[in-house]
Amino acid sequence: MRLQLGYIPLCDAAPLIMAQELGFARTEGLDLDLTAEPSWATLRDRLALGHLDGAHMLAPLALASRLGLSGPPSDLIVPMQLSINGNAITLARSLWDAMAPESETPTAIARAFARIAEERRAMGRPLTLGTVHPFSCHSYQLRLFAEAGGLDPAAFRTVVVPPQYSVETLARGLVDGFCAGAPWNDVAAAAGHGRIAVLGSALAPDAPEKVLAVSERLDGAILSLVRAVTQAGRWCADPENRPELIQRLARRPYLDLDPAIVGCALPDGSPEQPGVGAPLTFGAAIQEPRPAQAMWLLTQMQAARQIADGTRFEGAIPTLYRPDLYRAATVDL
Repeated sequence: MRLQLGYIPLCDAAPLIMAQELGFARTEGLDLDLTAEPSWATLRDRLALGHLDGAHMLAPLALASRLGLSGPPSDLIVPMQLSINGNAITLARSLWDAMAPESETPTAIARAFARIAEERRAMGRPLTLGTVHPFSCHSYQLRLFAEAGGLDPAAFRTVVVPPQYSVETLARGLVDGFCAGAPWNDVAAAAGHGRIAVLGSALAPDAPEKVLAVSERLDGAILSLVRAVTQAGRWCADPENRPELIQRLARRPYLDLDPAIVGCALPDGSPEQPGVGAPLTFGAAIQEPRPAQAMWLLTQMQAARQIADGTRFEGAIPTLYRPDLYRAATVDL
């Protein structure tokens, strides 16, 4: 069976990409046609309208799409999680130099950022930060970053920038910083355009990042797809496979980047540094979609005022998050 699947060029698309690259999908009787989409909004719309059968998707956007908060009406479900962590806030070198934080702890950096943001707002030239989509953990982590420094998030502007264009946007001075997923923070740092200020996981540890979102109409094919992507995700999580994973992701059809840069963004098995945050994570420990994660996302949406006061969506979570499908697909893995 042939399936059309979308993704955004990011390291955390690896389980979907490796499911096809390494033959896990073929073993399950599937051929995956993978298409790199230009933005999360385009991916959301193509999935909702039936142009895609499934996709690598922002966890908050999957929830917002199913609830009718973003884009066309959608029948999508989430039978598995692809990754947690992996985001970072990168600031322009000039902004970082002006901040001159007292230390490199997340709190000290947030306070230094707040000071400059307040100064710029008072001058009538508020800072502008890029986020990949309003319904994203990136947007919520920018808010948490502001709050960690005692700053009202309204003190700076946010604009939507697809992750693969975030470095160019920073280099052209169109934004003063951005929050995006791996590898684009490392690309900006390597090019000298930005300084990675804080990892998203230091602000929201183990936040649900990307999920596999599929249309309910796939029915029986869902279990085969979940099984293939699950095995690929576990392969990605094995440190012994890291060199091959880096080389495959770096190639032109996917990230089209120097493998050394891609390697900076992928975990090497080193322990987490206290206070810094955890790296991008794949594998069996995080793959089952948990309703508690969706509840956390609803809480973030409410804090961001993306959900009207008094609106209750908790009852819709079981129609979207489907751990039963994940368990059925992986019972013998």
